[in-house]
Amino acid sequence: MEEEKVEFDQVSEASASFQGERRKIIQPASLNDPKLAKLKEVLVGWINSTLKSEHIVVQSLEEDMYDGLVLHHLLRRLAGVQLNVEEIALTSAAQTRKLETILQAFDKYLELDKNPEPDTSAKWNVKLIHSRDLLATLHLLVAIVKRYQPDLALPLNVSVEIISFEVNKSGIKSDKQIEFITLQSEDADGQSKKEDPIDELLKLDAHKVATVKKAILHFVNKNLSPLRLQVADMEKQFADGVILLLLIGQLEGFFIPLYEFHLSPDGHSEMLHNVSLALDLLNDKEIQVANVDPEDIVSQDVSATLKVLYALFKKHKNK
Repeated sequence: MEEEKVEFDQVSEASASFQGERRKIIQPASLNDPKLAKLKEVLVGWINSTLKSEHIVVQSLEEDMYDGLVLHHLLRRLAGVQLNVEEIALTSAAQTRKLETILQAFDKYLELDKNPEPDTSAKWNVKLIHSRDLLATLHLLVAIVKRYQPDLALPLNVSVEIISFEVNKSGIKSDKQIEFITLQSEDADGQSKKEDPIDELLKLDAHKVATVKKAILHFVNKNLSPLRLQVADMEKQFADGVILLLLIGQLEGFFIPLYEFHLSPDGHSEMLHNVSLALDLLNDKEIQVANVDPEDIVSQDVSATLKVLYALFKKHKNK
């Protein structure tokens, strides 16, 4: 009964500003879906990684995307397009004008006319994005990722239950539907062949995991041998970022100036600085490492450490 009241309140509130239009609202229960939470987390991490050099940090997709600032920077970074719009639009009217220009550009560069889904662009518009509509914002960001970073491991089968309603003079007409935001997997268990190989590896038997770790460790030590360094404990020895930076320098053929990082890090913040620099270098070299946060490496997370080393191994194993 309480959920029905929340639904009614949501529809009533939205109907005032969307008179005569068809609108969708995510059911409250769907907002707590772990898959939806994971998708939001991945998108926020991707945006922050993409725009790190521009010192832009997104914390909430609902609150940080509506004014067009972040979307404009994404367009410039990903498509190389600089629009003649205000950098910071303060008024609602200015934000709407800015969003209209940005979304027109995205619709063009996303090549929606070639999209097999004919109604893709109908999933978002200026009014929806500016009103902080989470569903529209997610659809837009997923489309951007598909176009510009298709190898990013978005969680599959993310769907939400929505109330679809239309307000007219005779009242409110509504119905409930399931709407998918990310690709639907045909596998019974919901897994995809494109799932991160390290995530798949860690689901296997311990001896298989150990075999792969041994191969990666051999690769690491072979490339560190000119520096007379050797790694025995993968998680612990990469946690401070020092050996990781040296390994990247060896593999990519460049020297990292000692003033750029802490050779003998003292404390968590200096370790975090080193690891963050290492991940930035990988990004600059277009070595994609999905869903890894510097904090994960510092905290000796085995999955995160393996993902970084596997990305290097995959690129340089034949050299």
